[in-house]
Amino acid sequence: MTRHATSSNTPIISDRNFDPIADHFAKKVYGGLKGAIRLAVLKQDITEATQILTTKLGRPLKVLDVGAGLAQISLMLAKQHHCTISDISGNMINKAKEVAHQESLDNIRFLVYPYQELGEHIKGEKFDLILCHAVLEWLAEPQLIMDFFDEFLATGGLLSLCFYNPASLVYRNLVMGNFYQLDKPKPADNKSLTPNSPVGNDKVEYWLSSRHYQVLIRSGIRVFSDYAPLKRGGLTNPDDVIAMEMRYSRELPFRLMGRYLHILASRT
Repeated sequence: MTRHATSSNTPIISDRNFDPIADHFAKKVYGGLKGAIRLAVLKQDITEATQILTTKLGRPLKVLDVGAGLAQISLMLAKQHHCTISDISGNMINKAKEVAHQESLDNIRFLVYPYQELGEHIKGEKFDLILCHAVLEWLAEPQLIMDFFDEFLATGGLLSLCFYNPASLVYRNLVMGNFYQLDKPKPADNKSLTPNSPVGNDKVEYWLSSRHYQVLIRSGIRVFSDYAPLKRGGLTNPDDVIAMEMRYSRELPFRLMGRYLHILASRT
């Protein structure tokens, strides 16, 4: 776990490491419909973009997954492309290794480092696609990771950023009547998967535009299902929910209500 402090009078804050709760993470995030929706939207966006880039380059892509967690997306890509899968959590990487072994995927390099140390182990390399999913909201200084992307993403390469949407938490509290949480939010504990310091969409968009990234795809993940306390009609059918989530994931205003936001951008 990498620690950061801005001055002697500033409390030390740390990037989040899910090593102690890897099993809880796997069950909570990907053990049900919420995880299925997340993977469906990400796969749709990334498959579309990578097919175009692969055709353009005429070769398999070189992929880097930063803070990969269970690495479902990069393991999918590893069936056709060369992947480097990294995470600060050794337990998460071991789970990804098990899946890679079961699926006989041998074109993967696994690295256990925080991204701040990862650069020393991939020095001089350039990647056609960098994935960074659900990482920004857990970093002590999230804007600094943009320097990492600039160093290791090839010109014309793709950056896939998926991040927690702070507006979704406000909206859910409004819908659920938890008005007290808006003025005095209860901090998440060490077992919670709700981040205390998520980064807003406008800020991420600014980071990208100021560094001359061209946004190709914008999507929302779980744009309505999280806000429906009464499960009736189509909401009782998981396949129908996933289909509707995918239908509206890119449409305004719905995509801006996603619990997570996905931006896929090209480095110009």
